[in-house]
Amino acid sequence: MLASDKPLAGTTIVVTRPIAQAQALCRLIDAAGGEAIALPVLAIEGRNIAPPPLPDYQLAIFVSANAVEHAHRLLGGDWPASLPMAAVGKATARALAATWSQPVLQPPTGFNSESLLAMPELQLVAGKRILIFRGEGGRELLAETLRQRGAQVDYAEVYRRLRPQVSLASLQALPRVDFITATSNETLQNLYDLAGEDAVRPWLLQQRLLVVSPRAIDLARQLGFAHTPVLAEAPGDESLIKAIVSCRRGAAS
Repeated sequence: MLASDKPLAGTTIVVTRPIAQAQALCRLIDAAGGEAIALPVLAIEGRNIAPPPLPDYQLAIFVSANAVEHAHRLLGGDWPASLPMAAVGKATARALAATWSQPVLQPPTGFNSESLLAMPELQLVAGKRILIFRGEGGRELLAETLRQRGAQVDYAEVYRRLRPQVSLASLQALPRVDFITATSNETLQNLYDLAGEDAVRPWLLQQRLLVVSPRAIDLARQLGFAHTPVLAEAPGDESLIKAIVSCRRGAAS
């Protein structure tokens, strides 16, 4: 059995998040007795765009905490009191509340675009102008659905995602790797592509992934991973730790 105070003792976990976002998760892993290996396969870079005319909109939606950070960099501390804001997921909502101290519309459950779109406040949007803060590119479901409901939707793409030139060869040289986190499909794809560049892809495809959405499980199957990934209930750090501990306990029982 695993020790209750150190439930991840003897567990090595590779954290592939961008540097700034990886630190808190690495600390939680270390506190639980595990060994965290930070290897960012995704980087975030702010974009210099013209500030959007906020008073022209009736709703602003933020898709991630990165969107909040880089929107604040662009806009500063002033936010029109008449412009409601909505968040995809709890982490984004917390970032908004901490940044602008405004009420935030967020789904009571779930952490994706589907959950936000299911809310009553986003059903009757015909004739409204809606601004979505996001990174360059990404899923179109949110905007497409709102447009189908009659809204006019614009993007403020305040950051871009980049693939760092890191080597995965060091991972293969480790004595053991128990889990590799992949908290977005882009992270998973970058991991797969970088493994090909380092000729460690056959090794990578035998590793156990930790993901946060069924879409990532589907992508892992398409890419050829041998094991079904462990699915966390949510993308937050605590949920990731909980999923790893649960998996470890199941293996130890």
